[in-house]
Amino acid sequence: MRAAAFVLLLAGGLAAPTVMAQAAATRTEPASAYATGDAWLDRQLDDIDAYARRYPASFLDEVARYLDVRRGYAEAVLKASGWRAGDLYFACAWAQATRQPCRVLVRERSNAPGCTWQAVLAAQGEPDNLAYRQVRHALVDSYDRWDRPIVLDARLHEQLGDAAQRLERARAAHAPAGSDKTP
Repeated sequence: MRAAAFVLLLAGGLAAPTVMAQAAATRTEPASAYATGDAWLDRQLDDIDAYARRYPASFLDEVARYLDVRRGYAEAVLKASGWRAGDLYFACAWAQATRQPCRVLVRERSNAPGCTWQAVLAAQGEPDNLAYRQVRHALVDSYDRWDRPIVLDARLHEQLGDAAQRLERARAAHAPAGSDKTP
């Protein structure tokens, strides 16, 4: 009897690592992984989820005003299963950067549940680096409007400067014509 129990215990102990390895192999990416093909963007999209949970109206205003999507449509997408604020932001920003309606990307992603953004973009053809750049710049602009801190990677810092430089450029762009004074 003891020998049989020992054999079962031993067999269970040997099987446990195999079962755990199989479970790990079939496990999908964590819910927070956007897999856009750009690690910096993925981290920011995670943060957009947090921002949208805390300030849903501001998030929806941003998407409607700057990413060219009707607010009611944005609300409906966010209520759909599997859609997060970061997904909506990315879909609409990518659509804008590639000159297509946001609905096209929303539809493509909705028709491919479980696919990463990188796979959705690849199905459209080879993703364009210029589109990634435009999405990254749009995201920084959104953070600046939200007055939300953002850490730029080296390339973005080179392209856009630090927060003070971006603020100064924005002020200059909105200064009355012929004004020599900066506020």
